[in-house]
Amino acid sequence: MQLPVVYQKAKEQVIKIWTTLQPLLTVHVGLASSTTLIILEQCGKNKGYQDRDACGFHPEGACCVLDGPEKIESAINMKSLCKNISVEGIDIIFSRDAGRYVCDYTYYTSLYFGNGRAAFIHVPPLSKSVTADFLGKALQTIILAMLEQC
Repeated sequence: MQLPVVYQKAKEQVIKIWTTLQPLLTVHVGLASSTTLIILEQCGKNKGYQDRDACGFHPEGACCVLDGPEKIESAINMKSLCKNISVEGIDIIFSRDAGRYVCDYTYYTSLYFGNGRAAFIHVPPLSKSVTADFLGKALQTIILAMLEQC
């Protein structure tokens, strides 16, 4: 499912995923245009969303969930995953800061409504070296390793 770069609409879709599909794990993938790496995000942050989305809005109170915890960790151990997995042709790194924009907002919301059973992967833009086929295979390898942790 493709989520819009709009805080409220992304939140609505994430809530719908958790209430209707009730998945074991939800994996979100976002574009990190300034990188050539795959970044495994460990946690989502609740506050600090000042940047406006594609429609010119930012969340009420600049946060995801008004009374939610400051941060929520994924049930997936991204640091361990990062150490134990490799994909030839691209580096995979661990991060604790998904960026305080719609990606981090979506991740926190999913962690909140999914009780920590969410993951977020930032990927580089497609290029000659990072083709759609290559990126798809890399994501498949990473997601299968995540499911093993579940």
